[in-house]
Amino acid sequence: MWAKNGPERYRGRFAPSPSGLLHFGSLLAALGSWADARHHQGEWWVRIEDLDPPRVQAGAAAAILRTLECFGLHWDGVVWYQSQRQQAYHQAIEQLREAGLLYPCRCSRRKLRETGQQGRKGVIYSGRCRQRPATATTPPAALRVVTESTPIGFCDRRHGSIEQVLEREVGDFVLRRADGLFAYQLAVVVDDAAQGITHIVRGSDLLFSTPRQIYLQRLLGLATPEYLHLPLVYGGDGRKLSKQEQAHPVDLENPLLTLRAAWQRLGQIAPGPEVTEVAQFTAFAARHWVAQRVPIVETRG
Repeated sequence: MWAKNGPERYRGRFAPSPSGLLHFGSLLAALGSWADARHHQGEWWVRIEDLDPPRVQAGAAAAILRTLECFGLHWDGVVWYQSQRQQAYHQAIEQLREAGLLYPCRCSRRKLRETGQQGRKGVIYSGRCRQRPATATTPPAALRVVTESTPIGFCDRRHGSIEQVLEREVGDFVLRRADGLFAYQLAVVVDDAAQGITHIVRGSDLLFSTPRQIYLQRLLGLATPEYLHLPLVYGGDGRKLSKQEQAHPVDLENPLLTLRAAWQRLGQIAPGPEVTEVAQFTAFAARHWVAQRVPIVETRG
């Protein structure tokens, strides 16, 4: 059991992207992370990941927060917005640059496909720009971090031991895009550390990218949280529910019914018929959450 105010205080978070309204898959992740935090008498914070302005939908962030409140998933502290955290990301980039761990990459998408190999989650970068000198006439570049052949491993609380050799399985990855926008991998690491996050509970679509985040944590001298990756929700076409795929938002008219469905997907013991209100459900969820009941489902693709 983690003490709320002790040296091993539990602090979790939910970090949605405001590219659309909250759908059932996102609600499942929110419920799982909230229940895990509350079961351990911990804090649960919310962070809006609005890193990519072209993808941000007007009003989506406020709507997501209203939805969480409607479903009884109340957070601690103030809501953080990544769009207000640019200076922190600049500082992390400068720290890595001074350590000689970054280099510019001007490869087009076509060049990446031509020179790289197809990996589990996309093209593995070939490293072709590592030794290419920059000139005054070259176009704006992305910044990549140098990876290593040393395996990066961690123990997921449900999936068990996970290990990845970044240089071979991912390649040097982008931390700042050519258009100047910071990459998710960098921002999430910097913000989790700044918020003192000790436990991360999220969808298993991010399981494969976790070693990259742990690698950055080590390079920046930051602590590594504990991880628990939850099963994803797929639509009738076999694709993961996502805002980009226009997944239907959750129905606010009957939040209790939706909460029960999400709870069942998480493999938890169902509350009895006496639970008729959202507040009763969340109280039950905080008491009865068991992480080891979460189904282990292989991610697709």
